[in-house]
Amino acid sequence: MKSFCLAMLLLIVCSWPCLAENMEVTPFRTFNQSPLVQIFGIPSETLSTTVKAGRTKVNLIQDIASNYTVASNTSERIHLDGESYRWAIAARYGLTDRLEIGLDVPYLLSGGGFLDGFIVDWHKTFSLPQGGRDSAPKNKLQYTYTKNGRQILNMDRSGSGIGDISLGGALNIYDVKDVESHDSITLRTAIKLPSGDSSQLRGSGSIDFSVYLCGSMNNFTEWGSLGIFGSIGGLAMTKGNVLPDQQKQLAGFGTAGFGWGPAEWISFKFQLNANTPLYSGSSLAELSKSSLMLTVGGALKLPGAYHLDIGVSEDLAVATAPDVAFHLGLSKQF
Repeated sequence: MKSFCLAMLLLIVCSWPCLAENMEVTPFRTFNQSPLVQIFGIPSETLSTTVKAGRTKVNLIQDIASNYTVASNTSERIHLDGESYRWAIAARYGLTDRLEIGLDVPYLLSGGGFLDGFIVDWHKTFSLPQGGRDSAPKNKLQYTYTKNGRQILNMDRSGSGIGDISLGGALNIYDVKDVESHDSITLRTAIKLPSGDSSQLRGSGSIDFSVYLCGSMNNFTEWGSLGIFGSIGGLAMTKGNVLPDQQKQLAGFGTAGFGWGPAEWISFKFQLNANTPLYSGSSLAELSKSSLMLTVGGALKLPGAYHLDIGVSEDLAVATAPDVAFHLGLSKQF
């Protein structure tokens, strides 16, 4: 944490002479990477603007998540211990200045990973609760769920492959920009197809349909750009293959965030991601509790008009999202 804060301070100091320029604050393109959540169609794209006619925007995204939670009651026991890597190529094309279509193709890898020791030391340094991670075997993969004496989920072998592919569309319904501000609202929709192997938690086995509204406001001041953004929507799912008797078919989700862009090439931002439970018939937080996670980081404009997001996430609602996740997102418009 100290090194992260020092890096942020250094970036602020370096950017101070460039305060006359502005960089818009935009949301992180990430979502809950829990192994029992990321298989469903909660969208990662919550940008409130669309690609202009004839232009293409390509995103390369990487999310690394470390999960560790063990919980039980009189009839249930869940054990989620492992590391997941999600890479995605996302392309957007502008049909008109206000209408775009898109395609997301993810590739997922699950395994024991290497972050357990680092996270244990991090928690120890800052006197944070370990939750049993410090006494558990290091760098192992074990995703299990037992209910009423029957094991419903059991995954303990590493593997990788294509995840569930998504097709999307967006309609920009409000966009006003001048030298002092930029406000926009976009209606987005997506359909997720069951292309991933649900037995290896690379997909849910369901077809998911989402509709959601995204908005943002950026004000350009002498101290740089100040921005807020958010989204809210719903998800409808057919019956899948992962805990099928407990899977819900409707869920809600949303984001909210704010940030500051002190210079043309850098911004700092905070983002909350939330979703209602995707499962029922359980009293365990991992399945039955609404999720809330916080992502902190920023964005850089790189040479060649590339845009790089860097973020670190933690679960504010404990056990509903990974203990920690690292996000990188590189994008460019052609």
